[in-house]
Amino acid sequence: MNKRPAAVAATALALALALAACSDSGDPTGSSAVSGTTVSHIHGLGLDSADQRLYVATHEGVYTPDAQGEPELVGDSKDDFMGFTVAGDKTFYASGHPTSGGDKGLVRSTDAGRTWTSLSLSGESDFHALDFAGGTVYGYDAGQGLLRTTEDGVSWKDGARLEALDIAVGPTDPDVVLATTAEGVARSVDGGRTFTTGRRPVMALLSWPAKDALYGIDVSGGLNRSADGGTTWKKVSTVPGGQPQALTAVGAEHVLAATQTGVFESQDGGRTFKQRMAVTSSGGH
Repeated sequence: MNKRPAAVAATALALALALAACSDSGDPTGSSAVSGTTVSHIHGLGLDSADQRLYVATHEGVYTPDAQGEPELVGDSKDDFMGFTVAGDKTFYASGHPTSGGDKGLVRSTDAGRTWTSLSLSGESDFHALDFAGGTVYGYDAGQGLLRTTEDGVSWKDGARLEALDIAVGPTDPDVVLATTAEGVARSVDGGRTFTTGRRPVMALLSWPAKDALYGIDVSGGLNRSADGGTTWKKVSTVPGGQPQALTAVGAEHVLAATQTGVFESQDGGRTFKQRMAVTSSGGH
């Protein structure tokens, strides 16, 4: 990739997202359920495979719905959880920044986010995007502009350098890795060691739960679906709130998305959404 123009364009894309998150658009759905816990920014979403409980990674800790569906802090950590992914029953990987400052590197929880253990790269790396497939953790190290992988959480292999916002790993072929760049969606077929130049349309966030169900949210909140791994796309809907902050599809038809006005869930492939949890974002990062 031609790195310098990509870096400039990616910076412009990141600024566009930040400006969108910082604007006050109100609630386009007309819902009155916008009085939940306010956080600076939502970074990640996941469902625990053990009990299908929703987890929301934010700038001020990880939250889950309580018995009344209201946001409840998981554990006692209010660290900034940036990259976040569910790897199995009650097993999560994350990255970000401690409240005391610095970089978390890679951390893991085996009790659904109540406690966390540092695995590697503490003070060295800040993974803004994480994915887990085939026993491997894939991470985009935003500080170094580097795609990295690890099988044990400790020893890392460095892949390609690129300017990206999000990554997604092929559900049937873990050598296929996609990354959102300013030019469009870039593709790797060698586990992230090399990437093609991005191909339009430009997406902000990706999630790939099934071979024929790759989802992408564009910078305006449009939810798009590809049945052929990103070669062609079809717009499905616009996520309520319109301003993307996180996307996780946990099945071919089951989609979770976060915007400034909350966390929304679709059970019909993104055609319709219902609010799942009233976590509102003040727009900061």
